[in-house]
Amino acid sequence: MSAEFYVTLGFIVFICLLGYLGVHRMVLSALDARGKAIADELAAASKMRQEAQSLLASFEKKAAEAEASAAAIIAQARAEAEMMAKETAARMTDFVARRTRQAEAKIAMAEAQATADVRAAAADQATRAVETVLRADTRGDAGGQLVANEIAGLKGRLN
Repeated sequence: MSAEFYVTLGFIVFICLLGYLGVHRMVLSALDARGKAIADELAAASKMRQEAQSLLASFEKKAAEAEASAAAIIAQARAEAEMMAKETAARMTDFVARRTRQAEAKIAMAEAQATADVRAAAADQATRAVETVLRADTRGDAGGQLVANEIAGLKGRLN
């Protein structure tokens, strides 16, 4: 008997011993358990991937909503700024027009006052000149009476 025969016989006995002890069942159950663990991990990974995708979609939706909201706020702020600018321009135009009218009214009042002052001064000077001329030309009671009547009438007519 050769050594190869003993190696083959030992191998066959070893395989039978493994079969008798149920090692093949243990190996298969270990492989099944490992396969089940891998399948569970794959299912958990798939579930996590779906949750991550839904979370990403939710964040993208919120980002789009925030962007739209920001754009609306910016548009509203621009519209309010334009409206305020128009209101300010209208107020400024109204203020300038009001100030112009006030200045024109003051100028007209000053012109009227100056005209009245010049007329009054001219009337006083004319009255004095007439009085001087008439006193020199008319002497006596009749002349004095005439001068007094005319001076009183002249002051009334000039003012």
